[in-house]
Amino acid sequence: MPDMQNGNGTSGATNGNIIKVAVIGGGIVGVITAIGLLKRNITVELYEQARSLREIGAGLAFTTNAQKCMELLTPDVLAAMKAVSTKNPSPYYTYVDGYHPESDDPNDMSEKQLFQMYAGESGFDGCHRAHFLDELIKLLPPGVVKFQKRLDTYIVKGADESVELHFADGTTAAADAVIGCDGIKSRVRQLLFGKDNPASYPNYTHQVAFRGLIPMDKAVAALGLEKTQNQCMHMGPKAHVLNFPVAQHTFMNVVAFATDEGEWRHEKLAVPATKQEVMKHFEDWGPAVRTIAGLLNDSLDKWAIFDTYDHPAPFFSQGPVCLAGDAAHATSPHHGAGAGFGVEDALALGTVMEEAVSTLQTQNASKGAALSAAFQAYDAVRRERAQWLVRSAREVSDTYEWANPDCGSDPEKCLKDIEWRAHKIWYFDIDGMMSDAKSAYQKFLQA
Repeated sequence: MPDMQNGNGTSGATNGNIIKVAVIGGGIVGVITAIGLLKRNITVELYEQARSLREIGAGLAFTTNAQKCMELLTPDVLAAMKAVSTKNPSPYYTYVDGYHPESDDPNDMSEKQLFQMYAGESGFDGCHRAHFLDELIKLLPPGVVKFQKRLDTYIVKGADESVELHFADGTTAAADAVIGCDGIKSRVRQLLFGKDNPASYPNYTHQVAFRGLIPMDKAVAALGLEKTQNQCMHMGPKAHVLNFPVAQHTFMNVVAFATDEGEWRHEKLAVPATKQEVMKHFEDWGPAVRTIAGLLNDSLDKWAIFDTYDHPAPFFSQGPVCLAGDAAHATSPHHGAGAGFGVEDALALGTVMEEAVSTLQTQNASKGAALSAAFQAYDAVRRERAQWLVRSAREVSDTYEWANPDCGSDPEKCLKDIEWRAHKIWYFDIDGMMSDAKSAYQKFLQA
């Protein structure tokens, strides 16, 4: 039999009741999903198209809710995040008027505080994407990850619905199930919905994000401790700027969002940019925002914001194939919750796959039926919430930029709009999701 560990041939996926899962994509959500399945004694092979596992981008944040999901998936994932994370010292998120100067003094870094939002005593943890992924990789056993494996196509074979994977290098592999965690340009999504289906592709939101890290000592010297050591949103017309501390308060993460009326004509979603380009976007803003722009590195990345708002996925699963994370519900980053929702996906998948294993160990059911039911249950508990996030992220960006017709620039109305959305993200009933997933699994299994 060909050696499936090396992806050199094709055979039946597995024998008996053991489930073998192929995870496509080695970003944070793919690795966390793989770890969760491995902890549930499910055989996993993770296929990554690059030569190594790496994350691009800068900081990300996890709410208490996302951290609980990590812990329920396996405490090891939470510990990995905590090893590289930075706490917001204040339990409040601060929102300021970054556009209008407080005085005529060009060196006056003060900004009018519009409102604060209470984030709970535990607040959120911020970390650098690459640092977190480096910690997660340590949790993967040797041989799980197969590098330089770009998925070309898959074929669902036979009555047991095993899946044959074909890669761009001509090799093949087999699995009982496939989980596409291959990001916003997901190949699995394209194969699931078809190349002519608009739901196969993300769309440009006509926003760009300039992302960068500023050494904390420079940030504090220019802006002061309170603004740099805590999350701060600088609101204004057609743009907004977010900063929060990362890397144990050694850097201030900055994301500057700006409107782009044109089309994105680059193949890549991130292209080189200059500090001067950022400063041009914010030349009419207050001194604090202009100073933040001036502290950025001379060379940085400009990211096109794409999402799945215009053509949401009609389903997250079909038979033994499903989508998770950005592959399922790529969102603009205005809630800072995309990665956290990917962790929720991973927990839901771990829950339903554990149910499928139990079924195969105790009942006379086929793998195909058990896996299809598991993925249908996952779809049932994740799709509505995840697609709401995509819509809400678009809408809350308008609120940050005083373009929401229900709020305008009224601080009290803006706070209420931001708050109810944040609470829907933060105070999600995780135990209820897991319970609902188990119930849905049984319903689909018996259908």
